[in-house]
Amino acid sequence: MQRRQFNQLASMLALGAAAPAAWSQAAYPQNPVKIIIGFGPGSGTDIISRLIAEELRQALGQPFVVENRPGASAQIAASAVAKSPADGYTLMLTSNTTHSVNPHIFKKLPYDPIADFTPIGGVAYFPFILAVNASLPIKTAQELVAYAQQNRGKLSYAYGTPTVQIPAEAINRLKQLGAVGIPYKSSPPALNDVVGGQVQFLVVDLASARPHLQSGRLRALAVTSSKRSALAPDLPTVEEALDLKDFDLAAWTGVFGPAGLPREVVATVSAALQKTLSKPEVRERIQQLGAEPTPSDTAAFTELVRRQLSIWGRNVSLAGIQPE
Repeated sequence: MQRRQFNQLASMLALGAAAPAAWSQAAYPQNPVKIIIGFGPGSGTDIISRLIAEELRQALGQPFVVENRPGASAQIAASAVAKSPADGYTLMLTSNTTHSVNPHIFKKLPYDPIADFTPIGGVAYFPFILAVNASLPIKTAQELVAYAQQNRGKLSYAYGTPTVQIPAEAINRLKQLGAVGIPYKSSPPALNDVVGGQVQFLVVDLASARPHLQSGRLRALAVTSSKRSALAPDLPTVEEALDLKDFDLAAWTGVFGPAGLPREVVATVSAALQKTLSKPEVRERIQQLGAEPTPSDTAAFTELVRRQLSIWGRNVSLAGIQPE
């Protein structure tokens, strides 16, 4: 009898010890969650982050608060997340800037894009386009190459960030256009000078270019991703138009946590994220921002991050861009 009572007591104690761990996993999140982004208020990434944060709040029952930490090509934000506790209460919604581009254009980073983060899920693509001033006699990417060869040394392209400089200079070198790259402080003034005719072409995100495309002052020739964009299905890819293999340079966004994030947290956020991005009203809102919703699970997103790191590195090398 005593032995039976002892066994029952031991079983109860064992169940009691296991209960808090099981409860804490099931209850995530129990507190507000911070989503850090490396871009300023009003940017495309900022707007998408706030949309996603509100949807996650509704799905998971706790506030998801967006915190902007712009600067140093989003290194400040990435470093802060990498150094945060791996408890699920500090996440990051970021782009290829931090995880595909920075590792190849800076000699030293305060974070490792692979070792310091846990990929959770993909969110959206921002398609880039190769575009020219519409007054030029150029209607296709092939015609841009021919025009450049006929006007050797007379063409220039504009760029406001390394993310768009890389595909532009890669095309310039691989197709031997002989164009000169003109740097600007940001994409809007670069775009304005192409529209104004001071510069002939550029690579730019479709969202920024749309008003000028609609006005007829800018002409799109191709998209820089490996697949055609649903936002501009008639545009060929650079791969198609110029026969450049493995040319997959687009801006992607996704959600990360610090390295070592518990699997239960990753699964919870990933599932909520995919459900959110399947909603027609959410997809429509993202498309209105000039982006394509690209929900992906953790495994697919992890593969994307690794593949894009390699692809951007190869094209930085092809473009002859030296790390600073």
